[in-house]
Amino acid sequence: MKNTSLVKRLFAAFLALWMLLASGCSAALPAETLPATEEQEQTAVTAEEEKILPDPEGATADVPVEGLGLNGWAFQDFTIVYSEKQPDYTARAAEWLRDTIRERIGVELTLTTTEKQKTPGEHEIVVGETDRDISKALAAPATGFQCSYLARRGHIAMEGTSFAIAAAVYRFAEDYLSGTAVPAEITVAQPVTAAPKNFILLIGDGMGRNQTKLFEAYQGKKIVDYTDGESDFYGHLFPYQGLAATNNIDGGTTDSAASATALATGLKTSNGRIGRSKEDTDLLSITELAASRGMATAVMSTEGSGGATPSGFSAHATNRSDTEDILASQKALQDKFGTLVTCDFNVYTAAELEALEEAVTKNLDTLYADPDGFFMMYEEAYIDKHCHNNDMTMTFKALARFNQTIGLVMEQAFYHPETAVLITADHETGGLVYRGQGKFNYSTGSHTNAKVPVFAYGEGMEVFHDKTVENVQIPKTLAKMFGGALALETDGEYPPLF
Repeated sequence: MKNTSLVKRLFAAFLALWMLLASGCSAALPAETLPATEEQEQTAVTAEEEKILPDPEGATADVPVEGLGLNGWAFQDFTIVYSEKQPDYTARAAEWLRDTIRERIGVELTLTTTEKQKTPGEHEIVVGETDRDISKALAAPATGFQCSYLARRGHIAMEGTSFAIAAAVYRFAEDYLSGTAVPAEITVAQPVTAAPKNFILLIGDGMGRNQTKLFEAYQGKKIVDYTDGESDFYGHLFPYQGLAATNNIDGGTTDSAASATALATGLKTSNGRIGRSKEDTDLLSITELAASRGMATAVMSTEGSGGATPSGFSAHATNRSDTEDILASQKALQDKFGTLVTCDFNVYTAAELEALEEAVTKNLDTLYADPDGFFMMYEEAYIDKHCHNNDMTMTFKALARFNQTIGLVMEQAFYHPETAVLITADHETGGLVYRGQGKFNYSTGSHTNAKVPVFAYGEGMEVFHDKTVENVQIPKTLAKMFGGALALETDGEYPPLF
């Protein structure tokens, strides 16, 4: 027992000596771990910064302290915050960021809203526009898909317009979760992109340049309940924009069958043909080409699968009215390659559109899971049908519905940088005339030869910018980008763009 007591006394003496020595060693510590000096503590801050809680000891707003995580604080100190008033993209972006932090760093952050936590926490990652002071200091960039960032006194904010908030959180994860400091001054950045292996072609049937401007006519009018509050067609945000000519092989006004065949195969054909040449021979489609190379494939439309555009990308028939041949051809494609053919979503309320949103999301999840990449065609069919009827309000409703799908597609594209997206039309319908100041009128009930818009996003898609191309050059170019080739060598009139 005496030996045990002696050991305890010796240990206590050693501990006291160690603590005494340690107290005199602070000068040997790295400068960034020392408490702030009196001069540093008296550094002036702006009125805006004063509203936000001060730094902890040993950290500054824009210089990370090694080993502490993000901008000088441990990741577990942060709460992720967003506003319920923002579109669903923002909630999903905040959830994605929480999940990504958990997967990459092993820290589970609390996710809440400004409506539930009205008083700012000590350390917050603010996703999207909110009423927080740091959000007021950081305005979302107004140009295209840009995103912006700001760090102040232990608070970090990021913004991006509408679905571009997905680009913001992805870039934040790529740039700052590694320990790099978020800048203390507003930084504007573009989405992350990479050489594409995923290709999405979005077709607005009958959508000319003036149809994309119809949002101007309906600003402030509540005629649909499924918009994101957008005041413009989303294609206008795309970085690369051009035009496409749509005439058929004879130089005349195309129908949807011939134009779908041109966009799917890279060869112009006669009206009525589905995936076949003027001489009635089967043409290789970009869907078949991608599938034969091991890529996942999907064809979607708001009309039935027997419609001209989905058929042009999934079938071969002498005439668009040969429904039995079209359906048999589609089945053969599905049986051989597993192509997803998901169609018939002609609905116009938010509740009904949930099924369309779920179908698009489900298909994209399946397609992105394929390591070999994918090709997907999606068509909004009813812009054309309502333009035939010269029904401007219904045309706008179809256009707004198309916008919702574009938003979903772009949200996922931002999370998957190896994705290229192109929006175009098979032809223009109705001869819609724009008279300025939100005034429009139709000039015909038929198709026209007017050039249609091309909106493109992704690495390599700049080849379409400020160009007028033939519609057949679109699939040829996309095919070449994933290493394939479409059309006959004898078709030298419209070569690939690169």
